[in-house]
Parts: sequence; structure tokens; C-alpha cells
Amino acid sequence: MTEKSRKTVIKQVVTYIERHLDEPMDLKRVARAAGYSAFHLNRMFAAETGCTIHRYICARRLTAAAEKLVKTKLPIVQISGEAGYASQQAFSAAFKKLYLCPPQAYRDRGIFVPGQSKAMPDNGREEMAA
Repeated sequence: MTEKSRKTVIKQVVTYIERHLDEPMDLKRVARAAGYSAFHLNRMFAAETGCTIHRYICARRLTAAAEKLVKTKLPIVQISGEAGYASQQAFSAAFKKLYLCPPQAYRDRGIFVPGQSKAMPDNGREEMAA
């Protein structure tokens, strides 16, 4: 596989993840949509982005949650559920690890700073099946 085609696959994967961020998603689902084995796709993704697909999905969901904390009045427990966490405690621990403060303190500060930007820009031309 050439570097250009590998980059194209990773752009497609990022586009897929971004479009399905609010749905249940794991490595197997992403790999199935991309048409690669989970192991191979995760290895390619990590080589291009510096993180695994799982870590990327979690960080992007926490970034979306951070934005909701600042821009909405939704309860933290609701935001944690929308981010895919089974408990507010698990969400708070993951949030604090990425943002270095608990969700309520982040909300009180009132300034949104993305913890994880998109790995690559979505140019809208490359898609994977939903």
C-alpha cells in the first residue's frame, strides 16, 4: 500500500468516525466499514495519527462533551451518557485525564478548548459506507 493510499484510508476512517461519533462504535465496526482487519487498520491509523482508533474516538467524544459543557445547560450526567459513558464517575475520570480538571470546573470556566481535534481535515470527497 502506498503512503498516499494509506492516507486516503485514514481520511475515510476519520470521516466515518466523525459522522458516527454519537452512535455506539468500536474498532470492529470501524474496521468492517473500512474493509480492513481491525488489527491492520488500527496499526495504520496509529502510524498516521499517533494514537489508536479507540483512543481517538474517546478523545473526540470527550471534546464534544467539553463543548456541550460550555455551550449548553445540559446536566453533566446527560452529557456523560451522550459521550458513551455508563456512569458519571467514569466520564469525570476520563474528562479529568484529558482536560486536567473535572467537568463542573471546566463548565464554570466557560471557555471551550478542543482536547482532540480531528486527525485530518474532512474534505468531503472520500466516504465509507454507513
